[in-house]
Amino acid sequence: MRLRQGSSKIKYEHGMIDGLRAGLEAIESWPEFRSAIPGVIRPTRSAGALQLRVQYATASGLKCLAKSGSAVQEVFFVTDDPVALKRRIEARFPR
Repeated sequence: MRLRQGSSKIKYEHGMIDGLRAGLEAIESWPEFRSAIPGVIRPTRSAGALQLRVQYATASGLKCLAKSGSAVQEVFFVTDDPVALKRRIEARFPR
């Protein structure tokens, strides 16, 4: 697993859709945020700026979908407080 310089909580092992890296780096300092693992990228018909939507809670945190341009990407968040993290994600990335 590759990490960027310093002590990042974001896994840079996989590619990321436009805007996702900056979006994750903006929330990396939140106390509820433990780490983020970007997943599969798929094409989509939607367009526009980065959107981040919480899908559901997992055993270790949350599964989200990030949409940007013509792609969608799964993002898995590790957290001890999924309710608080969900609230903050929804406030930072309103629909």
